[in-house]
Amino acid sequence: MGKEAIKVERRGAVFEVTLDRPKANAIDNETSRAMGDIFAGFRDDPSLHVAIVTGGTGRFFSAGWDLKAAAEGVRPDSDYGVGGFGGLQELPGLNKPVIAAVNGMAVGGGFELALSCDIILASDQARFALPEIKAGTLADAATVKLPKRMPYHVAMELLLVGRWMEVEEAKHWGVVNEIVPHDQLMPRAREVADLLAAGPQLVFAAIKEVARTAENRTFQETMDLINGGKLATVQRLYNSADQLEGAKAFAAKRGPEWKGQ
Repeated sequence: MGKEAIKVERRGAVFEVTLDRPKANAIDNETSRAMGDIFAGFRDDPSLHVAIVTGGTGRFFSAGWDLKAAAEGVRPDSDYGVGGFGGLQELPGLNKPVIAAVNGMAVGGGFELALSCDIILASDQARFALPEIKAGTLADAATVKLPKRMPYHVAMELLLVGRWMEVEEAKHWGVVNEIVPHDQLMPRAREVADLLAAGPQLVFAAIKEVARTAENRTFQETMDLINGGKLATVQRLYNSADQLEGAKAFAAKRGPEWKGQ
């Protein structure tokens, strides 16, 4: 199905991506490659500032890897496309905010897709699970990310047992930012997206690059890269008109006018 399974909508500087592949919004290789192309287009379009990713109508945000494809012999480690599985988690140079609006069950790779976003808003009907252990395979991205996002022993229990985590528990451990009544999820996601779309895009880009750079480095190694002018987004920010505008607006006690320059 590829791009037919993905609905996109531009709303000003906000880009909405809906995975709509009934019944469970599962992701096969073709869909993953299409998602990668779509998110790469978002990354490369200067008129787009923030993205929202959500699931189509139904009970699922995403069931993750398409096990029907796996049963037919399609390997889950074959070509996922430019962004890796789901188009986001390995997409290079993505320095714009992405919001996950988790509207239902986020299972396996669907949970990993949400973890690839910067902010996770969850419906009160959302649930999370990593059942790969029951299918005899590895939840690879979740195994890397989840023990860094919540207490190690809880993360390992989810990975080793494959149990369900209710949305309240996910909020308790800080895995989701906010629980929203189901019918208010997209309005709330758009409210947050509009706030970010009006913000300082050069600062957001620098934040994302610094955070990504720091994942596998010590504090001092990262600071040395920043202070040594080795991070392109930071250098662009420090030499920008927006940096000066921010200082002027603060001194004048007025709202800044961000130009992205």
